Amino acid sequence: MTVNYSLPDSITEILKQNQNHTDSFQELIRQGGFMPPNMDLLIDAITALSMGKNVLLKGPTGAGKTKFAETLSSLFNQPMFSVNCSVDLDAESLLGFKTLSYEGEKQVITFMPGPVINAMKHGTFLYIDEVNMAKPETLPLINGVLDYRRTITNPFTNEVITAKGGFGVIAAINEGYIGTVPLNEALKNRFIVLEVPYIEGDQLKRLIQANTRLDDEKTIKLFVQLSTDLIQAVSQGKLAEDAASIRALLDACDLSMLIPPKRAILRAIVDKLDEEREKEFVKNLAETLF
Repeated sequence: MTVNYSLPDSITEILKQNQNHTDSFQELIRQGGFMPPNMDLLIDAITALSMGKNVLLKGPTGAGKTKFAETLSSLFNQPMFSVNCSVDLDAESLLGFKTLSYEGEKQVITFMPGPVINAMKHGTFLYIDEVNMAKPETLPLINGVLDYRRTITNPFTNEVITAKGGFGVIAAINEGYIGTVPLNEALKNRFIVLEVPYIEGDQLKRLIQANTRLDDEKTIKLFVQLSTDLIQAVSQGKLAEDAASIRALLDACDLSMLIPPKRAILRAIVDKLDEEREKEFVKNLAETLF
């Protein structure tokens, strides 16, 4: 989906000055399409990245943090390597690994660079998703990458690598989820933090129209109201954040083209919830609206 952003002239000029113009890794330049709840969010992210700052996108699941990062990749015309964090994330997942290869008939050990090394050497964006899912002892490996030094000593080759111009880091977190850990202050202080809330109202209506097959105005309006009710219930502590996921809502909209909306909501939203109380709450909302 192509979105035309009404950006101030100064920000448009910043994008022009900082756009990538090389042909390398063109397949890693992501598609845009993020609809920011307010333009300040997008302007601030562009400003921070253009100044060489790291950006941390913080918000509930399904709010569009990954799509936001992909949109920044698109606006800067900048390839973006990705790291998906988990408790199993280790140095090899971040930096790369040694492997056997052949030079003619001779077997040699070569180093295969990982996403961090690739992004640094080629001056691209690096996206670190669910950064607070990683073990606390893993991420300090890249502290030097994230501060003013923009440097790392590759522990597998002893090569000292300094990031090429254009390198930028975007990370995302969902706070308070099972398996996540609080970011330590040393890591958090290396980022500019942007809160990414759910989109609502007319913006959500446009998102549904642009990103799903649903075209019935009345049904779209009802799904927008459902989202508003779910977000309110989450804010009141009646539902887990998962229930208000915009991603799940869009899935329900798609399904409702071929199956009844209430059943679409059951499959896309209700059955993902763990507690029976929450399931019944969402079912009741769907019954009321549809």
